[in-house]
Amino acid sequence: MREWQLTAGVDDFLAHAGDFLRSRPALHNTPLTDIERLRGRRAKAHGSQATVFGRLESGGVIRAIFYRAPNGRLTLTPLCVAQAEALAGHLAGLGHYLSGVVADHGTAIAFAEAWRHHTGAMTVPFWRAHLYRLGTLAVPEPQPWGRGRRVGEDERGLVVRWCREFCVSAAEGVSLAAIDAGSWADTRFADKSFTFWEGSGGVPVSMAGSTPVVGGMVRVDPVYTPAHLRGRGYAGAVTVEASRAALAAGATDVVLFADPTNLTSNALYQRIGYVHVADFTGYRLSTPVPGLPHETPATR
Repeated sequence: MREWQLTAGVDDFLAHAGDFLRSRPALHNTPLTDIERLRGRRAKAHGSQATVFGRLESGGVIRAIFYRAPNGRLTLTPLCVAQAEALAGHLAGLGHYLSGVVADHGTAIAFAEAWRHHTGAMTVPFWRAHLYRLGTLAVPEPQPWGRGRRVGEDERGLVVRWCREFCVSAAEGVSLAAIDAGSWADTRFADKSFTFWEGSGGVPVSMAGSTPVVGGMVRVDPVYTPAHLRGRGYAGAVTVEASRAALAAGATDVVLFADPTNLTSNALYQRIGYVHVADFTGYRLSTPVPGLPHETPATR
């Protein structure tokens, strides 16, 4: 028998699904880091504002999981079309509000289409990314002059400024708003460590963030170089340094996401040893106003 078990308790969820998430740390990197952050912060929200977790079990074995954040965004591990259809119907039947879905490309398409079928929601793609996993780390040649180093606590001002610039360039509105409101702790960057590449005179010229080790996995994110310093090899150098630090910290899987339209960064990551694993997609899901005609843009 296959059925979804729902809970709002992060500890209970991890007790059942933790081994499943750790079984494929590269593919499950986002759930691993998101859920660990929730567990660490012991979110206080309740009711409709709580994070809802779900696990798909068959014969006592976890096959897939989801979690719906308080903002309504659903994150999924890989599902077949039939599983995505069943989950969409189940959540719609329970009256769950969803603002979006993020998953591997095939799962995101299948769920968005199923959600549209059950609710009439508009489904609009907003994010695409290639997922890479580190194979054998290689130093890019020629390597720019300088050195990498861990960022000190007294340098958080520059980290915050560069993260803000990154959010502007990547159109990350939620973290941008939190930074502008002075709520650094509410951003997705707050629990990360950072590495600088410093050039002449010890001046930082590029930055890479890294998540804590969770399930043997570290995600390098974000990688940012100010616009006027790009094209000099700094991004590759700082990514290598952050990757080395992750391996030294005990990570068995070092991963990162890259914008498929940025051919330069994709080529760079492959040149330093990252190997393509999967494609990921995000869809916004917005329910049309009742009584008004609606047309759903193609989700494929």
